[in-house]
Amino acid sequence: MPVRARLLIALLTIVLTGLIVWAIQAGEFGAAGDFLTQRPWGIVTLVDLYFGFVISALLIGWTERKVWLTLVWAMPIFVLGNVWTGVWLVFRGPRLYRKLVDKNGPEREPS
Repeated sequence: MPVRARLLIALLTIVLTGLIVWAIQAGEFGAAGDFLTQRPWGIVTLVDLYFGFVISALLIGWTERKVWLTLVWAMPIFVLGNVWTGVWLVFRGPRLYRKLVDKNGPEREPS
């Protein structure tokens, strides 16, 4: 994984964490939660969010070598969200990148 990509993911993870801390201090979570659970677009937003969590957890499951590491990395996503996915990518991104791109370049399916 290019160093710039890894640094960008780390920076975005820090920014997202900061936004979460700010929202916890400044916002009223109850009102936001009511909107998310009682309005159609709020429900769509939650389903989209958790669908992304499932995709992240599956990616982790497909790339981690041990079941216990899969659980350590994948289960917190459903509580900590994409902050945890960002942390995983910072630590595991280089290995994932090497798996995706071999010495001859990415494999391409026939058109």
